[in-house]
Amino acid sequence: MTALHCGKFLLSLERPLIMGIVNLTPDSFSGDGLASQRDAALDQAWRMLEAGADLLDLGAESSRPGALPTSETDELERLLPLLDALRDCGKPLSIDTYKPAVMRAALDRGADMINDIYAFRMPGAFDAVAHSDCALCLMHMQGEPQTMQEQPQYGDVTAEVRTFLAGRIEAARGAGIAAERLLLDPGFGFGKTLAHNVELYRRFPDCLPEGFPALVGVSRKSMLGAITGRPVSERLAASITAALVAVQRGARIIRVHDVAETRDALAVWDALR
Repeated sequence: MTALHCGKFLLSLERPLIMGIVNLTPDSFSGDGLASQRDAALDQAWRMLEAGADLLDLGAESSRPGALPTSETDELERLLPLLDALRDCGKPLSIDTYKPAVMRAALDRGADMINDIYAFRMPGAFDAVAHSDCALCLMHMQGEPQTMQEQPQYGDVTAEVRTFLAGRIEAARGAGIAAERLLLDPGFGFGKTLAHNVELYRRFPDCLPEGFPALVGVSRKSMLGAITGRPVSERLAASITAALVAVQRGARIIRVHDVAETRDALAVWDALR
């Protein structure tokens, strides 16, 4: 697939795209949560756009390991003011949520993508998006955020992720979602050990059903800390390296905290490859 139908936009996938993370939670694992700080979050979003972000991912509920659920009311109160302020920014706006009511509210306010860690398994999730023109990101997760990292186990992690994602594609198509609206995320760090994450990286093309673009989000994650021994605040080099490897292995969208640095790395990689 060479393009993704994403709300008001048709995103060319001829080159890798950068998705900037705008975190509206109070308990972000990476320390960048801006819950209830609309002006600071808006400043961060505009800085990312000016630095070269191709789209933004707005999230108002933490999905870090051990995170407790956020109420629908709190999520909407954090999310909607920023969404309203960015509606005319000229770039696609993705909403990181699994709640159908939040999906509907966000789409009514102009969102272009729904990025769902549960891959639209919640009752009513597909109904919330089926009659829109938004893109859908289907992510693999074993378990749920509160307990997913306690004892993740697989027989063959690559095969199991692929089978799960193929099933979610089938469910989406059955709900009337066009294939051109679908994006896949293998879910690095979501119910996976370091060994599982490394295996998915090494066999990246094999973990995805063919014909659909992939999103990878490993920016600042604990897998990089485990490899390098660095704390969250010192994982920039590791994050950029992981992004480049993902692109080399076929990822079309990279979800990152550090937009300018990732943009520069991708520009050099593209010029020299």
